[in-house]
Amino acid sequence: MPAAPALAFQQESSRLKITRVRLVTVRPRRPAPSYTPSPTSWSTGGVEVASPMSVYPEYKASRNLYMRGQPGSFVVEIETDKGIKGYGSGGPGGGAIVESHLAQLLTGRDPFDVERNWDICWRGTMHYGRAGVAMNAISGVDLAQWDIIGKALNTPVYRLLGGETKARIPAYCTGNDIEQHLEFGYKRFKLAMPHGPADAHEGMRKNYELVKRTRDLAGPDADIMLDCWMAWTERYTLEMAEMLAPLRPYWMEEVLQPHDYAGFGRLNAQIKSTRIVTGEHEYGRYGFRNLLEHHAAVIWQPDIHWCGGMTELRKIGAMAAAYDIPVIPHDGGRHDSIHWIMATSNSPWAELFMPAPGGPPEVYKMYEEDNQITRGPEGIYARPSERPGLGWDVTVS
Repeated sequence: MPAAPALAFQQESSRLKITRVRLVTVRPRRPAPSYTPSPTSWSTGGVEVASPMSVYPEYKASRNLYMRGQPGSFVVEIETDKGIKGYGSGGPGGGAIVESHLAQLLTGRDPFDVERNWDICWRGTMHYGRAGVAMNAISGVDLAQWDIIGKALNTPVYRLLGGETKARIPAYCTGNDIEQHLEFGYKRFKLAMPHGPADAHEGMRKNYELVKRTRDLAGPDADIMLDCWMAWTERYTLEMAEMLAPLRPYWMEEVLQPHDYAGFGRLNAQIKSTRIVTGEHEYGRYGFRNLLEHHAAVIWQPDIHWCGGMTELRKIGAMAAAYDIPVIPHDGGRHDSIHWIMATSNSPWAELFMPAPGGPPEVYKMYEEDNQITRGPEGIYARPSERPGLGWDVTVS
């Protein structure tokens, strides 16, 4: 398995020691104005979007019907004896493991030893983790250590990872508010498919109409991606791919449940009209090795908050690079994963989400500033923050 490149700073003695690990609540130092979105605005929570739960009528109408009460994501603060603090986001349910277990494993350690510290957390949780909430927890504490390292060296993280591989990062926008995204300047669009096998041929027709409408609005040169969110079957995917072929979707994402490596491999071999991609709900290098061994996807989509953090994402990216597989992280425009995209040659795009339509102009102006948005031939571009570390600009409580 290819190794991630060595990091020069790991030869240094930081003389820092982790003294406290705790969960915190963060708020933007410069919050955007609150507003009521336009009545016609789209939302994954409030409208029908295909999901694994669509097979049950009582949960089919919206994700809110079954997501209420699920464990939330978290932010962890790691403090050092020299007063430098780092912050990291982790996935759902991971916060409890950080507080009860990982804090004990990390206290007293040098945050510059990210590889050693990651391995200690991995081996220490292996008997009950390896994926899911345990890896969500590791992701958060790993990112907080990277934030500390950048702050200690007064350097943005992407420079620690190897510097720029591109002057700016082409971005696509996820969501079904197509007119808003088009007006803003996007030329790449990812649509949430509203229907799956539970809706039979009527649902297929409605999916087609959404993609057709987007193609008509965006034009023949736009890239259109489809997010199927673990909701389809092999047969349904084959039929949808055939139906949608004239509209030239760029990829079909997460068409099957994430553990169905063999099914993804069969679809990837059979479907030639679009790309089969996945990885949002995959964990760590060993999960992505399964994708590789099954030839399951032509693009990988790890989420830095779930896959193991920056340290593990570097390994996933190195493995992909050895096989010429692009890596486009899920939610990759966030302030942390965008540093990895900037520093990684086989990571060509970032995923962004726009504030809902209907807000005052300041909302969208702040969105542009926070993501360092520029415009050009590929539509919208973004860049990571130049602030030391990951670029957090928050108040903490």
